[in-house]
Amino acid sequence: MKNYTITIITILIFTMTGNAQNFSLAIHGGAGRLLDKNFSDSRKAKYKKALDSALTIGYNILADSGTSIEACEAAVSFLEDCPLFNAGKGAVFNAEGSHEMDAAIMNGANLNAGSVTGICSAKNPIQVARTIMDSSSHVMLSGLGAEEFIRKQEIPIADSGYFDVARRKKQLEKAKAKSVIMLDHDRTEITPNDEEYKYGTVGAVAMDIHGDLAAATSTGGMTNKEYGRIGDSPVIGAGTYANNLTCAVSCTGHGEYFMRTLAAYDVHALMYYGGLTVDRASAYVIEKKIAALEGQGGMIVVDKNGTIVFAFNTDGMYRGSITQDGIKEIKIFKVQSDLENLKVNVKVE
Repeated sequence: MKNYTITIITILIFTMTGNAQNFSLAIHGGAGRLLDKNFSDSRKAKYKKALDSALTIGYNILADSGTSIEACEAAVSFLEDCPLFNAGKGAVFNAEGSHEMDAAIMNGANLNAGSVTGICSAKNPIQVARTIMDSSSHVMLSGLGAEEFIRKQEIPIADSGYFDVARRKKQLEKAKAKSVIMLDHDRTEITPNDEEYKYGTVGAVAMDIHGDLAAATSTGGMTNKEYGRIGDSPVIGAGTYANNLTCAVSCTGHGEYFMRTLAAYDVHALMYYGGLTVDRASAYVIEKKIAALEGQGGMIVVDKNGTIVFAFNTDGMYRGSITQDGIKEIKIFKVQSDLENLKVNVKVE
């Protein structure tokens, strides 16, 4: 079995006195083989600028007394519009040379959720998931039925050319040449000038001033995927989950492992039934559950107190957070100091 090193980053948010009220937001743009040596300064700046913009969008909503659902949807929509990430405009190609996109959103206040899978026309899949949650009696729609729903709800669409990004096309060509289905991180060699290979998903979790939690996740899936494959992102409890009793979670990684372990829900269960803190619960799921199956990836989590955790067992994760004080934390790579409390975090009595 492979040995993985997990990174746990915990940001403690303390309730403020006076008129200021506690809220927090965290986002991710995928985890994987992200190594500092493979990034030029300009490339790092490009990704950090995108994460910064998404945080600002979500922050402005929360600071204006907006809801966690609104903040998560808006932040993820921005990341979907950015071709740097494997969601929306930057979605990878499937085996037929087209795009099949998935997304989910969940409201921790009432456990309402919306999910969509296998769509190809909506400009912002997360907005489809939100509309399913708010304007239908269902939780998950797929394929042709979902496309019909998109048309009837007049959700903004784009032609197939909008989603075609050149570097994604090259990834498909490489995958077909090797007859493999590739996660966004897959490769046998790392060279400084290569595009990074990562688990390409975007997501957001938030707590608003009302104490309500929300989570949202969106992805283009796997390069060269066949047979209408669905990953964990749109599966409530696997890649996306929110419950005001505990936490909100958005995952990124090899979806099959996150589905087998119900990773997002398991963090909630460990906190609610087991009494674990959010950092210990997140660490246990990534290190003990996912890694035990030789799976890789990560998650962002915010608990009911506004505490933010980033947990991942890869070399890096595009990630960022912001709180009511407006201070942003944006990182890409693993930081050694983040490992100090690993043994405590993953131990479950």
